[in-house]
Amino acid sequence: MQGVMQGLSSSSPHKKEGYDIFIHGFTTRTGGISYIPTLSSFNLFSSSKRRDPKIVVQENLRRLGSAAGFNTKKFYRIKTDHANDVWVMGRKEPESYDGITTNQRGVTVAALGADCIPIVFADPVKKACGVAHAGWRGTLLGVAMATVNAMRAEYACRLEDIIVVLGPSVGPCCFTLPRESAKAFHNLDPECVRLFDSPNPYVDIRKATRILLERGGILPQNIEDQKQDLNLCTSCHPDKFFSHVRDGLNFGTQIGFISIRE
Repeated sequence: MQGVMQGLSSSSPHKKEGYDIFIHGFTTRTGGISYIPTLSSFNLFSSSKRRDPKIVVQENLRRLGSAAGFNTKKFYRIKTDHANDVWVMGRKEPESYDGITTNQRGVTVAALGADCIPIVFADPVKKACGVAHAGWRGTLLGVAMATVNAMRAEYACRLEDIIVVLGPSVGPCCFTLPRESAKAFHNLDPECVRLFDSPNPYVDIRKATRILLERGGILPQNIEDQKQDLNLCTSCHPDKFFSHVRDGLNFGTQIGFISIRE
């Protein structure tokens, strides 16, 4: 389908038996019916601040579900708080959360992105999966490893079996933070920050996410963050992606999604 990219390649060196049980992908901005310029055309989120009609977003989602092969009536987005709470599906749903995990077949979970990183997690051994939304705050708070640890605790997943894919996000070419905020990334690893002595250094949230995942025990070869197209900067590519940095408050939303086939 136009507007959907896959992240787990069948040629990946870390492919494991049972891999094909997952339906997954990352959306772009093309292939939908949203007509507001900054939301055109495959926007997948609406709110009081981003006034894409809900019926339009529902049609975009219907198109995605039809093309990807999942049931939109069993579709769950994260409820973003830019933190590190994770909802383990089947337990009480928190008011807000930036990660979801599940082992239920036929349920699709999705992380929003429009500069923040939509991250997909898959364990083909224990047949469990998850998603996380990692902005700069969530990255520093460890939302990626919080999602991994929820999968370990709930489904007995092993670190060496979990595959992690980072979807499109803003790159260090375009994303800046005030120096005080960038300092935490510099402390994590100086390579996460460019022009650190400037008032607004450039920050690499993707590199920081990989570092934290590797430190948490995820195998380096099981982290997919450089796959062609998925590593494009959302702000630099207005033809492909929505971007808060580029478009301002009325920005569109793409997603990363995954489900276990019924």
